[in-house]
Amino acid sequence: MEFQINKIFRQFNKPGKMLEYEPIKSGHINHTYFVGTDCGDAYILQRINHQVFKDPEGVVANKIAVARHVAEKRSHLPPEDRRRRVLSFFRTNHGPYLLKDKDGDYWNLMSFIEESRVYLRTPNRKVAFEAGKAFGGFLRDTEDLDPSTLVDTIPRFHSMSLRYEQFDEALQKANSKRTKQAEELVAFANGLREEMQSLEKRVIAGEIPLRVTHNDTKISNALFSEDDEALCVIDLDTVMQGVVHFDFGDAVRTICNTGDEDEQDIVKVGFEMDYFQAFVEGFLGESGLVLTENEIEGLAFSSKVMTFIVGLRMLTDFLNNDVYFDTAYDLHNLVRARSQFRLAELIGERLEEMDAIVRTAARRSSAAESAEKSF
Repeated sequence: MEFQINKIFRQFNKPGKMLEYEPIKSGHINHTYFVGTDCGDAYILQRINHQVFKDPEGVVANKIAVARHVAEKRSHLPPEDRRRRVLSFFRTNHGPYLLKDKDGDYWNLMSFIEESRVYLRTPNRKVAFEAGKAFGGFLRDTEDLDPSTLVDTIPRFHSMSLRYEQFDEALQKANSKRTKQAEELVAFANGLREEMQSLEKRVIAGEIPLRVTHNDTKISNALFSEDDEALCVIDLDTVMQGVVHFDFGDAVRTICNTGDEDEQDIVKVGFEMDYFQAFVEGFLGESGLVLTENEIEGLAFSSKVMTFIVGLRMLTDFLNNDVYFDTAYDLHNLVRARSQFRLAELIGERLEEMDAIVRTAARRSSAAESAEKSF
């Protein structure tokens, strides 16, 4: 593998020869590697899973378009600061940003942001707040980028009706053993069918404006400095058009969960309301993002929807014998689904309080914008 990684790396136009590489295992879909070089520069080399992303060219085109747009918004920053807050991609020796190797695999290369860290679980309130600034800031920076110019890298990615169709098909084809093991979770999913499709109905009706969205805003997709200041949002594979609810709800799913995404001890799964408050303050306050009334409506509820849809996808994959998500053991996807469904339950119990927090922060954000315009 080292020879292959080195061979792939050499085909990109950048300084330095590879000294070392190390797999980064936090993602479920693509294969990602840290690469160190003899000149001191470091890179992130990624192999795109083209079984999931059917249009790798479109995936990379979206990344480049969004990275350039964000770079323009942050062009006022000093060069050193800008390098830590803007993603940079490298062309191959032949010009394109995407490399297709002899085995038919697709690769892209970006710079590694030095002295940065990621979290799989929120360690403190400051990180929750800074994550809100990062994800809200991403939406603010891209709000004037036409979403129709981006490729749908995974069509209907957050479509609940599609995910239920896939779930129904998987359930029909699943073997009896897995069906029995998933019996309790299947009943839970069926019981929420109507409620969980209500957000999508609003999107289809055009009640919520479409914008450029990240679509995978888990906490590990934000980079932080060593003193926990948010630097930038990473992993742009699923950047495409969507609604603000997708990014808000998916971020809350991991930022406010007291357990791991695949927590085996369901008692450890909890919802940290203080982290939610901090996240909302960052997302709607400090980021500079201002939303319409239709976007604010149901924003808290999206936390339940996005948590549930991830759980439904994991349950569906379990019924399909684990063909989508990487798994470490036989019941891994079932454990993941159970954890997500429990978190969705807990969020449902706190929705009234969460909605009040969102609306208070939104009013403050709107008032601050009005005050700024009056000067």
